[in-house]
Amino acid sequence: MTATPIGQPLLTPLRIGDLTLPNCVVMAPMTRARATNAELAPTPAHARYYAQRAGAGLIVTEGTWVSAEAIGAGNVPGLYTQTQTAAWATVTEAVHQAGGRIFAQLGHTGAKAHPDYLGGALPVAPSAVNLGEQRATPAGLKDTVTPRALTADEITRTLADYRAAAVNARRAGFDGVEIHAQGSHLIPQFLNPRLNRRTDAYGGSTAARARFLLELLHAVSAIWEGPRVGVKLSPYWSGGTFTAGEDTLARYDWLIGELNSAGLGYLHLMGPTPAADHLSAFGRYRAIYRGTLVANVGFTRDSANTVIERGVADAVSFGLPFIANPDLVDRFAHGYPLADHDPATVYTGGAIGYTDYPRATARSG
Repeated sequence: MTATPIGQPLLTPLRIGDLTLPNCVVMAPMTRARATNAELAPTPAHARYYAQRAGAGLIVTEGTWVSAEAIGAGNVPGLYTQTQTAAWATVTEAVHQAGGRIFAQLGHTGAKAHPDYLGGALPVAPSAVNLGEQRATPAGLKDTVTPRALTADEITRTLADYRAAAVNARRAGFDGVEIHAQGSHLIPQFLNPRLNRRTDAYGGSTAARARFLLELLHAVSAIWEGPRVGVKLSPYWSGGTFTAGEDTLARYDWLIGELNSAGLGYLHLMGPTPAADHLSAFGRYRAIYRGTLVANVGFTRDSANTVIERGVADAVSFGLPFIANPDLVDRFAHGYPLADHDPATVYTGGAIGYTDYPRATARSG
């Protein structure tokens, strides 16, 4: 292929805190279920997979568990043991050698977990309220259960788990961390008044329900010398006990305003699904948040360029397109067509559908 690169805002450099990205294309965190070992540690295949995609301005890893108590899905790696940390170091080294930058996403499933992942123990959550969802388990799809409410001391310990995972991320050579606060996992459970019925300092008002996240960000940010911490939120998330009504969006208005003083490297926001009017959806929060804003969900090259050009977002993250297009940035630059991923191999383990997608130039000869 001999197409000429196209000048576009998506391909301009961007500064995140004290880190300069060569372009505004972020690889979004995606669970791929390839840690098929008892230690839940990354494998050499993880290193190849992420290094293949090092052309992204920034890679954010799949969500990684901050403790054994956080586990809520199969074959997903953690970042809470020495073995896991050492294995992640091989991943970051491969990405850096390929010229990339990589953040670790730190997560906790909370009430969305299942006893089958926890040795029979109940999941923990802000309050003992069942999400009313279903969860894939080693024994098949099962209903979520009523979790156990965290005590105040256990909240302190959970915050310490996040901090320890952030320390391990530095030891493993990551360039920073992103806090998984999207979907229906632990942090959104704290933010949700239907699920957080606490009457102590972590519940009862919008500010109190946000306390867990704000304390977590303070603890994790102290690990890094510069603003190398991002957070991913999903104000438009709907399903089960989560609704994207005006009351929910207003609570996120308040929270995102508070994040202006959190010293973040960036704020990563998921838009509505299916993708709606990107300019309107992200414009709401662009008017509130003064820092670097990364937009996510349903973007094409053209719509991504539009939101950056109009100042609605500073960068755009792509998930599914990165699965089958390890050279996504190069394809955007030259106008090459995008390959389609195979849905049947997204979570199956092994190299098939993981590290075997070719680059456009390789396929064209």
